[in-house]
Amino acid sequence: MSAIITPFPTPAARVAQVGFDRLELQRILDLYGRMVAAGQWRDYAMNFEKDAASFSAYRRASERPQARIEKRPALRGRQGMWTLFGEAGQVLRRGHELAGVLFPLERRLLKVVEG
Repeated sequence: MSAIITPFPTPAARVAQVGFDRLELQRILDLYGRMVAAGQWRDYAMNFEKDAASFSAYRRASERPQARIEKRPALRGRQGMWTLFGEAGQVLRRGHELAGVLFPLERRLLKVVEG
């Protein structure tokens, strides 16, 4: 009777996926926390695939995301790897820097706090 040996997958065999680094995630979650405190967002979801990572923020869990921040490194040399999508899926902002892409959301937060 011979045993069948199945090797563990090696790092090269695993499918690579895009993710957020610590500073990027800290910046996104900081904005999320301020939007929660302002009553704008209540839930979030993160999705990591082989070509993109996304952070979606929801007003209510049963709705479409109010905003989606996507990191797509393949576009780094073109229009930028960061994209901000609106509730209907439209592109609100593209850029090379996360701070510039998050600016429309932060500006909306300032209006909410002042009003």
